[in-house]
Amino acid sequence: MIAPLIWLVAAPPILALSVFVAEMLLGTARARRRSFPATMPSTVLLIPAHNEAATIGATLQQLEPLLSDRISLLVVADNCTDETAQIVRAAGHRVVERADETQRGKGYALSFGRDCLKSDPPGCVIVFDADCETDADSIADLARACIGANSVMQARYVLHSDKAASPKVQISNFAFWVKNVVRQRGLKRLGGGAVLVGTGMAFPWKIFKDMPLATANIVEDLALGIHLTQAGRAPAYLEQALVSSAAASESATLGQRTRWEHGFLGMAKSHALPALGQGIARGNRTLFQLGLHLLVPPLAFLILCSLAVLVLLGGLALLTGYWLPAITLALCVAAAAAMVILNWAIEGHRWLSFGAMLRLPFYFIWKIPVYLRFAKGDVAGWTRTERPTNRAEP
Repeated sequence: MIAPLIWLVAAPPILALSVFVAEMLLGTARARRRSFPATMPSTVLLIPAHNEAATIGATLQQLEPLLSDRISLLVVADNCTDETAQIVRAAGHRVVERADETQRGKGYALSFGRDCLKSDPPGCVIVFDADCETDADSIADLARACIGANSVMQARYVLHSDKAASPKVQISNFAFWVKNVVRQRGLKRLGGGAVLVGTGMAFPWKIFKDMPLATANIVEDLALGIHLTQAGRAPAYLEQALVSSAAASESATLGQRTRWEHGFLGMAKSHALPALGQGIARGNRTLFQLGLHLLVPPLAFLILCSLAVLVLLGGLALLTGYWLPAITLALCVAAAAAMVILNWAIEGHRWLSFGAMLRLPFYFIWKIPVYLRFAKGDVAGWTRTERPTNRAEP
């Protein structure tokens, strides 16, 4: 009678680790480049900006060569108390200002920008953060793929490599790459759609005009991707389109990760099991895979919980002599560690030095307060992430 109860304890981390291992294994190889028709659809880069005076000038300068009669940009200066709007105007670009202290967050800024586009809508809208960089080919491929497939497209979004950064920042940058690139590839190859990550998101206007944008959700990008998948319009991942940005400073990294991870855990809590059930009921593999993906918490949380359960199972095994669940979980933890090391060796070493990787246990300990806050219901809200103003290679 005790065996089923022990398996009940072991099953959640075993399932989450199995999904993680499958995504990581299938995500080791880069996606092939795709070709698209030469016709460029009318495209607007929609840039929400909150107090971005320190970086918006450099962003506009970097984007300037990409603009043409088919590609323009619109900046939404959202609740700004600095010179963001003036800098955009001085550079000769469109900017609209929004002031509403009761409705704060990126979703409201995007909704405001969409309202400004309705009088002369483009074929494609690419949401682009004010501190990011890209190139002409990436924007063209995103727009052409988006309109050609009549589908939302997500670019590959990575942080700049900085081996001089602290181990905490390097590990966070590596985890960001794992989430945004490796697991995206794996999810796609398992039959799932893309997970939207906030920037480098291309929408056909026909879809964008009806999106539920005006929310204060701190992971509005994840929420939009779930909404699209549930509606049968799952986003697609386009790896050849690159968007990059500087990593947050060490002092801001914990706050940034706290907001994202609290938001992800909240969305997973409310949407993972329903997505699995709906996927089975509808025979929808894409929705089912999204549910499985949402069952996998952030890497540090996954490892910490798995190790805690493993210790518990080890204790129960000593008392009962029933070792199979503990051995199974231990093998899953080992497989997950092997996948992390494999992907680090193939490409992830660009973001994470060997010395910094040895500090992973300390990073996990550093993250414990983040998860304790979530468990107590102290969920992080939206604030702007401070980033270095210098530009670097992704």
